[in-house]
Amino acid sequence: MSRQNTKAIRIGDRVVGGGNPVLIQSMCNTKTQDVEATVRQINILTNAGCDIIRVAVPDMEAAEALKEIKKQITIPLVADIHFDYRLAIASIESGADKIRINPGNIGSPDRVRAVVEKAREYDIPIRVGVNSGSLEKNLLEKYGGVTAEGIVESALDKIRMIEDMGYEKLVISIKSSDVLMCIKGHELIAARSDYPLHVGITEAGTLTSGTIKSSVGLGIILHQGIGDTIRVSLTGDPLEEIKAGKLILKTLGLRKGGVEVVSCPTCGRTRIDLIALANQVEEMVSRFDHLDIKVAVMGCAVNGPGEAREADIGIAGGIGEGLLMKKGEIIRKVPEEHLLSALQEELMKM
Repeated sequence: MSRQNTKAIRIGDRVVGGGNPVLIQSMCNTKTQDVEATVRQINILTNAGCDIIRVAVPDMEAAEALKEIKKQITIPLVADIHFDYRLAIASIESGADKIRINPGNIGSPDRVRAVVEKAREYDIPIRVGVNSGSLEKNLLEKYGGVTAEGIVESALDKIRMIEDMGYEKLVISIKSSDVLMCIKGHELIAARSDYPLHVGITEAGTLTSGTIKSSVGLGIILHQGIGDTIRVSLTGDPLEEIKAGKLILKTLGLRKGGVEVVSCPTCGRTRIDLIALANQVEEMVSRFDHLDIKVAVMGCAVNGPGEAREADIGIAGGIGEGLLMKKGEIIRKVPEEHLLSALQEELMKM
């Protein structure tokens, strides 16, 4: 697909926009002032493939904690600020690589200017975020409620305010829990701005519903060449956000590397415990993220051997046993209870 040509904005040692790879973000659900717990979670997410991490800064204790957190992590740190402009200033001084604000709830233009001047002093970008739930009253009246057009107008108004203050190191995010509204909003703003876009479906839901909504919304937006960094917002462990984000990007051909597992949906012909085996395989191959291969886990003789042959390595189930296949060739027949270990052994060789 053709990527939209947006400005390149540096966040710590990463760059979003400008044709660079789409980066995956998440947000800690720890108390930011609990440095040990926050660092632990960030490092787990980093090892899973998180590129940029955001933390909530609800008070000065959290803002001060950023100093120590920064010393112990390896990916850019974003401070999420609402309401109090002084928290944004303190977070920048504590080493945040980017701040996320909604100028509409920061207060007067003078307070927004104070934040902008501090960002300029430390040469860090500002992510201007507008959610459908925070749309201004005048825009709700103008558009008769929450609409994609209203969200875009709100975001562009805030961008112009900061531009008028002489600052253009900006990233835009416009989010809604309504997938179709979110898609339309990104299509509209992509035609009117060349700032990098952080894309996500806000308040998407729990693991199942949130992953589906995010996959549909982000998939359509990204496939149009729109979007420079993403977050899959889920009510649950942030680690699941990284897993989902990586799979969305890999499915769209926007990220290479890592093991892709394909498995059949099972039917009455399946004679091995394929569901348990497929889940065990998916968990096991996560340790082989440096490999760029396809692994097939198939349950019967109908499509199993064919699908397994098309993969780099695969299992085709039989009656209490399975064929282990590699590059289209049968390696050997393996009892069901040894299929996982046999597959792992071959992956180690690879």
